[in-house]
Amino acid sequence: MIYKVYYQESKAAMPKRENTHSLYIDATNKSEAIARVENNNSFNVEQVELLEGNALEYEQQSASYKLVEY
Repeated sequence: MIYKVYYQESKAAMPKRENTHSLYIDATNKSEAIARVENNNSFNVEQVELLEGNALEYEQQSASYKLVEY
């Protein structure tokens, strides 16, 4: 399953919406997606969203769509 992870680059800085980034990851469940991102980065994970159906197709058409491998 493909998840879109919204994150801040630093856990130390105060979160701001303007500094939110996203990445796409293939994981078996939401907990695994969070764990893989947090274990490989110092990111502050804000939200994890399952992408499927039309939402996944829409994101795949975006120029910024690229699956992250950890």
